[in-house]
Amino acid sequence: MTRGMRPEQIWGLGLSDEAAAAISAGLGSGYALRNWPAGRHPGERDLSRSTPLVIFVSKDAWDALPSSSRKRLEEWDVAQRVLLASGDQSVSDFDEMLDDGFLSAISEPLTDKKVRDVIFRAQEVKSLYDDIFRMTREIMLERELLARKTDLVLFLNRFLTRATESLDPTVILDHAREDLEMLLPMRGLMGILWQKGESGELEAELFLEPEMDHAAERHWTEALLRQGAKLAGRSMQSYQTTFLDGAAGRAAVDIPRSPEDSIILPLRAGGQTFGSLILYRDKGQPLGKDQVQTLYAAVSHLALALKNAALFNQVKIRADHDGLTRIHNRRAFDERLVDELRRHQRYGHAMSLLMLDIDHFKNINDRFGHLMGDHVLREVGRIVSETLRSTDFTARYGGEEFVVILPMTTEEQSRILAERLRRAIAETQFVSEGRPFGITVSIGASTLTPGALLKRRDLVDKADKALYQAKKLGRNQVCTALGPVSRSEDDGLGAASAG
Repeated sequence: MTRGMRPEQIWGLGLSDEAAAAISAGLGSGYALRNWPAGRHPGERDLSRSTPLVIFVSKDAWDALPSSSRKRLEEWDVAQRVLLASGDQSVSDFDEMLDDGFLSAISEPLTDKKVRDVIFRAQEVKSLYDDIFRMTREIMLERELLARKTDLVLFLNRFLTRATESLDPTVILDHAREDLEMLLPMRGLMGILWQKGESGELEAELFLEPEMDHAAERHWTEALLRQGAKLAGRSMQSYQTTFLDGAAGRAAVDIPRSPEDSIILPLRAGGQTFGSLILYRDKGQPLGKDQVQTLYAAVSHLALALKNAALFNQVKIRADHDGLTRIHNRRAFDERLVDELRRHQRYGHAMSLLMLDIDHFKNINDRFGHLMGDHVLREVGRIVSETLRSTDFTARYGGEEFVVILPMTTEEQSRILAERLRRAIAETQFVSEGRPFGITVSIGASTLTPGALLKRRDLVDKADKALYQAKKLGRNQVCTALGPVSRSEDDGLGAASAG
């Protein structure tokens, strides 16, 4: 036996002194026999801490074992049991015992050859069992790895499918959050996307989890803006915040206690970085290598989906907005008017339409030039958008004409809003080469009362006729079906604003 190696354990159960001596002699060096004499047997402590190769069991000792101890040894798969027959017993009498899990049976007198044959056979069986166990473990491990890979492939397939189902960044991120929660322990997802504005400065949109308190919202807002500035190489000039959808029973996102609680994932597409995600993960939950690889693959495809959504929105904005004034164009107005008419017919709310025209606009171009004329158009578009309510829809109708859809607005309210708008434009001062000048507008208003079934063209025609009437009356006027609006009606602006 090599120095320092522990001898192989062999057990005996109910062996006589002569049998124990014969087995020890047959074993030789490298083995150590431990015998429990008649009336004693291994306890739970022995069974839990030892790994003997063979247990030599006498027939009498086996019969005398309590049933619970015998069952425990039968179920113990660490050692192999060998039945020992005394001189007056025949090995052939123990076939039934061999069926009960004994490796073999030998009879006295014991010789070195008998003992070594038992040990050799036991070692062969142990080696076979070890090989089978190792192969089984490898097969189970491979099956587990294959199952994990299959699950990850299914996850990626679902993730990519849902990421391309929408061109709305909010919907895309909502789906991504739901899917990523199946991959890793996560408490929330936040993101920032940015693009260049008209002046070249960076404009950002932040996506935050709902149900945050003020402190948490401020923390994540600053974290996203800081991360965006780091990746973009400069600060965001402006930003707006969008909240993702909530989920029933979802805990509100708080402030992380350590940097390790967050996973920062830049969003890149086409060689450019245009955003970043922050995953707020559960503390003390390490990620496996395959999870990390799948996460990065998923985010890479998510970045492409978000980039496509951003490009689509840019194209849509250009298609729906007037290039000069940056407000909605005629096509967007026609689509929105159809939607509002359907809503009017469904819910029975009143709705109104304003049509306004800049008075003597040709004279402005002739006197101050077309560049100043363009500036006036942009300013009128801005004033109309900022003066009216957030629920109103403003568009450039063509040339120097603008239209405003006023949902849930009565004719009386439209008169007050139109007068407010007329006055705001009349009070605006313009300067050309040091010379100040002002402009005025004429406004026509039409209204659909609850239950009315007028067509879209009818509503526009009524507003156009009212506009013509305002110009006929001397311009810088507001006219509705009720006639011209008195300047004193401006007193009701506050009530109309709240309406």
